[in-house]
Amino acid sequence: MRPARDVAVVAFGQTDHLRTTDELSEVEMLMPVLHQVLAATGLRTSDIGFTCSGSCDYLAGRAFSFTMALDGVGAWPPISESHVEMDGAWALYEAWVKLQTGEADTALVYSYGKSSPGSVRDVLTRQLDPYYLAPLWPDSVALAALQAQALIDAGETDEPALAGVARRSRADATANSHAQLSGSVAQGEYVVRPLRTGDCPPVGDGAAAVILVAGERARDLCERPAWIRGIDHRVEAHGLGVRDLTDSPSTRLAAERAGVFERPVDTAELHAPFTSQEIVLRKALRIGDDVTVNPSGGALAANPMMAAGLIRIGEAAARIHRGASHRAVAHATSGPCLQQNLVALLEGDAR
Repeated sequence: MRPARDVAVVAFGQTDHLRTTDELSEVEMLMPVLHQVLAATGLRTSDIGFTCSGSCDYLAGRAFSFTMALDGVGAWPPISESHVEMDGAWALYEAWVKLQTGEADTALVYSYGKSSPGSVRDVLTRQLDPYYLAPLWPDSVALAALQAQALIDAGETDEPALAGVARRSRADATANSHAQLSGSVAQGEYVVRPLRTGDCPPVGDGAAAVILVAGERARDLCERPAWIRGIDHRVEAHGLGVRDLTDSPSTRLAAERAGVFERPVDTAELHAPFTSQEIVLRKALRIGDDVTVNPSGGALAANPMMAAGLIRIGEAAARIHRGASHRAVAHATSGPCLQQNLVALLEGDAR
């Protein structure tokens, strides 16, 4: 979708991503991030026209857990608020649509996830087809390994190339103070062939938030806003057996609709939790070697469930804010083997 109204990301904040945060509740983890983005713009909670969040009750282990997080936002007096049971990138999409309608001029988007209390690999089996796949309990790593093996069999990658993706990502993450893993990380033993420990994302807890502002006010609140020039999301067939796991047509279509292919981009923040998925996304998004990919380290450096996709948009926007990028593509995914994909195109004002 192309915007009828200019909307920009004017602030982005995230937590330090940790393996466990047993001493913190979701609200306590989230509140510093909310304060950070509000302070960066000088806005108060009462100045926000719309609030939207992304989280997952399955991770929290209780129904309507997102209502507790509203304590960190401050929902009294009553606010205009919504929630998606998805990664925060999809909450950002809803907020962007809200601003496009003119019903609000500012929006606060946040997401969070605590994966440490349980087994994420077991939890994620519950998103599978309940008749044919879920009863078999294939976990997220096993399914990603099927995708990786399909790529190897098709001659599109090999294990040394996958290890190279991991090394580059975690080396880049040394410049990211929020990363959970960075620097020299061993590939380790096989988790599920052909994926080794280094090919898989870390399990951890974290939160993120962004502020969207429409129109000229964005320039008043941010020296160099990151304008959302296009954003779109698409979904693959639910049945893995009817998909070509070596390709991602939904990512390609979302990128086309967002305008990514009209001119070259200089930065790509890709939500690729497994090394093999970066191979698929690079092909779908037509990303060449001249594009800086995941300078933050990406999901291989920190993968807080329900927040990692929003972080990709935030990291791309932050590079535009500080002048390190002019035209960036950000990608978020959800579901097994890149089932659902969102693509956002961000640009800075011409220098």
